[in-house]
Amino acid sequence: MAATQTIQRLQQVARALEATFLGKSEAVRLMLIASIAGEHMVLIGPPGTAKSALIRMYAKLIDAKYFEYLLTRFTEPNEIFGPIDIAAFRSGEYQRRMEGMLPQAEIVFLDEVFKANSAILNSLLSVLNERVYTVGGSVWQTPLISAFGASNEVPNDEDLMAVFDRFLLRVRSDNLDSYHFQDLLAKGLAHEVGKLSGTYSKMQPVLTSASLHELQSVFADRMRAFPEDFLSTYKGLVFQIRAEGVSMSDRRAIKLLKLFAASAMLDGRSAPDNSDFFILRHIWNNLDQSEILDGIVGPVLEAHYREHPEARRFGAADVGMDALIAEINRIRELLTGDRPLSDIQLFSQLKALNEIKAALQAIGTQPAQETIARVDQLLGHVFQSGKFSQ
Repeated sequence: MAATQTIQRLQQVARALEATFLGKSEAVRLMLIASIAGEHMVLIGPPGTAKSALIRMYAKLIDAKYFEYLLTRFTEPNEIFGPIDIAAFRSGEYQRRMEGMLPQAEIVFLDEVFKANSAILNSLLSVLNERVYTVGGSVWQTPLISAFGASNEVPNDEDLMAVFDRFLLRVRSDNLDSYHFQDLLAKGLAHEVGKLSGTYSKMQPVLTSASLHELQSVFADRMRAFPEDFLSTYKGLVFQIRAEGVSMSDRRAIKLLKLFAASAMLDGRSAPDNSDFFILRHIWNNLDQSEILDGIVGPVLEAHYREHPEARRFGAADVGMDALIAEINRIRELLTGDRPLSDIQLFSQLKALNEIKAALQAIGTQPAQETIARVDQLLGHVFQSGKFSQ
């Protein structure tokens, strides 16, 4: 399959995932970027935020050897790398039966990946980083394209930092903001119906692992096409990130170039541009650093979008204006109506307005700015109406 056709199929995968999972467009794009670049990604967030469901549906859309496992501190190497080959052992050889296990997988999903114990860690590290698995003195090359992890929390155990480091992309998966709620119910219901009716179990792959492997070989040529002004901006961002206390090794700085090139390739661009720096929002080492990275990368992205208003944004800025305006109108009816509101109801609506305002500020267009003025006007009306004193 030609590279152009593979990219089109990947874009089809993205559309299918975005149609099913609300507010996950940035995570979806990062999954595709990781697969093109041959890197790994972990989703971190509370239970019930579609981490596992997103990865599983992605795996269904790719015809690849797939391995999934829920790790615990009691998980044994046999469960991940395959049971010991008894026949070989009797003849003096230490081998594993690896059919259908992680060493032969192309797409891997490790749920609760940071629950891995020391018996698994070393072998897991070599598979993720070098694409090799060593057993009984034999070294096996693995066909791994990308590994995806999920966890409820960031690891704080020093023994786990090495495996955390192998996941170049770290993506937060949070509960959706209030203005997503109506669409969340509709999409969530459709998803549950799909599972009950068997629609998802019958889902057909959109592209093959062979085409992804082929794309990765073509992608290697793109690594040579970095404009000087892009690299200059990147250098400034790296040193600013380091100055703010977010550690970024030289190795990670180089690997991130792969992700920028993959992002450009996904859009059909011959070289990266400043829009690809959104990736830097997802290199934090702890959740507190996420806001720091947003503050560093945000101005560069905003400047790019002002010059290129046609460019697509991701994350909070990818929210449709129609959905935001509809939610503003719903809140206005509640706040300006005759029906009395409790303090809890009132504060929840004001919190929703502030979330909407933040989303509009992220969009940054003239219509968004005009809508912010409407939100401020509504807020002013509430405070002047004396509702707080009731």
